[in-house]
Amino acid sequence: MSTTSPEQAAPKAGDRFPEGVEFSYVPYTPENESITSCGSPQKYLASNEFSDKKVVLFAVPVLFVTGAFTPGCSVKHLPGFIEHLSEIKAKGVDLVVVIAFNDAWVMNAWAKANGIKDEILFMTDTETKFSQSIGWTRGDRTGRYAMIIDHGKITYAENEAGGDVTVSSANAVLKAL
Repeated sequence: MSTTSPEQAAPKAGDRFPEGVEFSYVPYTPENESITSCGSPQKYLASNEFSDKKVVLFAVPVLFVTGAFTPGCSVKHLPGFIEHLSEIKAKGVDLVVVIAFNDAWVMNAWAKANGIKDEILFMTDTETKFSQSIGWTRGDRTGRYAMIIDHGKITYAENEAGGDVTVSSANAVLKAL
């Protein structure tokens, strides 16, 4: 179950996206298109990049048999965002980003296994620093949550209380857009 500790304020609509948030990812390149090619992880300065874009960010946990390549995330969570990507983008969204505790290479392979090049950015929440900073974790891993960030301002932020995919689903995000 996701938790928010008392000293950590959960994000809510109207808040600014925090400063100093960094993720790591392996950017898509034609040279690294094969699932067996690795690429090099790079820092992604989310706070800077999100400041002038409309972003959908969702997180998948990797505890209790969830995360990249697992049924909860690969069958229930991610497919909705792939299926509804054009509808999400039609609502003015510039970026769709999925984060997890998995390392950048696993996230990159998960993107490739799902036929995604750069339509959705697959990133690691390195050491779960971001998820911990907002108090949305499952143990020491990322929680399952979704946010909409519009030019640095959070307009939607919901954390799953249990194991289902409801408030963090693509359908819930679409309704909030």
